[in-house]
Amino acid sequence: MSAAAAMPRRGPDEGAEGAAAEVDGAVGDGSVETSPRKRLRVLVVDDHDVVHWGFRLMLGQLPWVDRCLSARTGAEALAVCRRYEPHVALVDLFLGSESGPEICERLRAEAPAPRVLLMSGAGGISPRAARAAGAAGFISKDWPAPEIAKLVRMVGDGQEVFRDTGRPTPTLTDRESEILGLIAGGATNREIAAALFLSPHTVKEHTSTLYRKLGARNRADAVQRAQRLGLNR
Repeated sequence: MSAAAAMPRRGPDEGAEGAAAEVDGAVGDGSVETSPRKRLRVLVVDDHDVVHWGFRLMLGQLPWVDRCLSARTGAEALAVCRRYEPHVALVDLFLGSESGPEICERLRAEAPAPRVLLMSGAGGISPRAARAAGAAGFISKDWPAPEIAKLVRMVGDGQEVFRDTGRPTPTLTDRESEILGLIAGGATNREIAAALFLSPHTVKEHTSTLYRKLGARNRADAVQRAQRLGLNR
């Protein structure tokens, strides 16, 4: 994001100037209620300080943002959510060893619940998988700051925002999908070869192609990324 710069660690409730608005009520789906006249409390859940700094710079100057909150783990996000009841939460898709969609599900289970925008600087998620996790949209950190701010506001107003990320979801062949399913089940390459009547060398070639298509480092990473993209059968 263009506003990003180096940042020292700061407290979760630093952001737009002014005291937090009185906590709103909840709407039918459990989300924190907003109206055109209300200013939004926005929670950013990411494990990189530079991202928090960038969002604080961008959102802190907008008249419709009341406060920009920060969390770096799922546990911190839940604690901040329960204390400040943010209207919108921006959750990184790849949060260290944690899954952004899983954090999204946990936040959406709160009462009242924030509306969630999943985000990433490397990779994406299908609308189907994002909706299944309870997200109202997806944004790329590479998009222009004004566009991101506009989408945050739209989600705060109750809309869904799923746009083209510029990174199409990879397409897997039937064989690759079969192998991915066996990998997810914990099978070794030799066990996969026996189950599919292939040579271990052929299985290794397929797994290498899977890693490349998914941008994965290893078997566990491939399974997690496929789940986030909605590719697991």
